[in-house]
Amino acid sequence: MHVFRHFENLPDEVRGASVAVGNFDGVHLGHRSVIGEAGRIARDQGIPWAVLSFEPHPRSLFTPDIEPFRLTPFRIKARHIEELGVDALIVLHFNKEFASLSADDFVKTVLIDGLNARHVVSGYDFVFGHKRAGNCELLLHKGKEEGFDFTCVSAVDDGETIYSSTRVRKCLQSGDPKGAAALLGRPFEIEGRVEHGDERGRTIGFPTANLHLGEYVRPAHGVYAVRAGIDEGTATTWIDGVANFGNRPTFDKKDAIFEAHLFDFDGDLYGRHLRIQLIDFIRDEKKFDGLDELKAQIALDGENARKILAAEQ
Repeated sequence: MHVFRHFENLPDEVRGASVAVGNFDGVHLGHRSVIGEAGRIARDQGIPWAVLSFEPHPRSLFTPDIEPFRLTPFRIKARHIEELGVDALIVLHFNKEFASLSADDFVKTVLIDGLNARHVVSGYDFVFGHKRAGNCELLLHKGKEEGFDFTCVSAVDDGETIYSSTRVRKCLQSGDPKGAAALLGRPFEIEGRVEHGDERGRTIGFPTANLHLGEYVRPAHGVYAVRAGIDEGTATTWIDGVANFGNRPTFDKKDAIFEAHLFDFDGDLYGRHLRIQLIDFIRDEKKFDGLDELKAQIALDGENARKILAAEQ
């Protein structure tokens, strides 16, 4: 998949594509339906298959003081889109100047002059342009006027729940990673570089790999059964484990950090890129009276995590 950070002077093999347009934070099953419909059209018509998205997320521009909320920061979003088989990802920088474009100007400048889109596909709730004035009805009208086709993909659900990024966030914040996985079509992941911490876990027999979550949405504080993915070149080695996300109240810490203990692993992960899949929630975070009580609980958490992960095989 080719990634472009602009819409001007795109190569001929990208222009004239079937284009799925949206933020696609999470690349959940609803998003995959939109992107997949663009792919079906591209195959039927023998044209390129492209995704048009925006970074940073518009919410970050309009409400900069908001709590972290991202499900898939750009690098992760791009990977999940590439996994679908998309030919090109066009990522536009969303700043105040871009946000001031009228809906009509967005269609003319980006979709027509920039991409020369043959077919545009969006979700039913996609809005765009200054003051969110553009919607599916406008895209349909402009397509007839300017010569491109448009498809609006209806809400996708499981018979009860509509797949949405908002719903995924709520599942994670309420300690329901399984519910989030059902909406995403895969386990929710965080990833980043392993950082040095207090190294207290190593002294009590449970060394941990520590990650700060950055712009990721904060899941519920507590203990999780996890799978950790260690990048090995182009491959990823997955190892079962148990992890805690929270403030470590036993040690009177204030900053929230993700600490993952990998089962039967004795390698050095500092500075390595690590992926952590949240498989299931085990218990809430709590404060212990001392190290002995903490060690006993960690051992029990590890046993529970092993049972959960074995059942998930």
